[in-house]
Amino acid sequence: MSVLLISGSPSEHSRTAALLEAVGQRVAQHGVFVDRLVVRDLSPQALLLADAGHPTVLGATRQVERASAIVVATPVYKAAYSGLLKVFLDLLPQSGLKGKTVLPLATGGSAHHMLALDYALRPVLQSLAARQILPGVYATEAQIAKSESGEYSIGPELNTRLDDAVETLFNEGLRTHRLRSAPIPFSQVRCSV
Repeated sequence: MSVLLISGSPSEHSRTAALLEAVGQRVAQHGVFVDRLVVRDLSPQALLLADAGHPTVLGATRQVERASAIVVATPVYKAAYSGLLKVFLDLLPQSGLKGKTVLPLATGGSAHHMLALDYALRPVLQSLAARQILPGVYATEAQIAKSESGEYSIGPELNTRLDDAVETLFNEGLRTHRLRSAPIPFSQVRCSV
């Protein structure tokens, strides 16, 4: 079982990356393998030309296929998720998230763009056949403070919401996956009438 963290941020160091890493640390504490996919590291030409056969895109698609669950994080620009994430999601097969539980995360300058998770990102994830899309976590700049040295720190209220989101991922998303992955032989099935 593994959880794939997908970063849709065009910036290497960002609040979005800090939020995604905080979730990754929590997932790893559950003893689950955490894999990472940073979309900005894929070939820009392949993304812009929609070259689904490019080696970096093929590798990223395989990472998505192997994952039991997906955590996708994006900054919000102009009330929508990042264009970088959009071009990657467009390259996934139509059922690219089939059978997956997805936890969406987003960051933005203010609470005014909070609904971008539900009205912009969620429909796209659903169209990719995600089995379950969990309630997302939206964080503002004020909830992820940046120190003078450039380090990000997550505020206490946001830490609580991240704890809850990861618990939901395990209790509702991955538990179902675990149960399905271990079939019961017919000879062990007991039935009473």
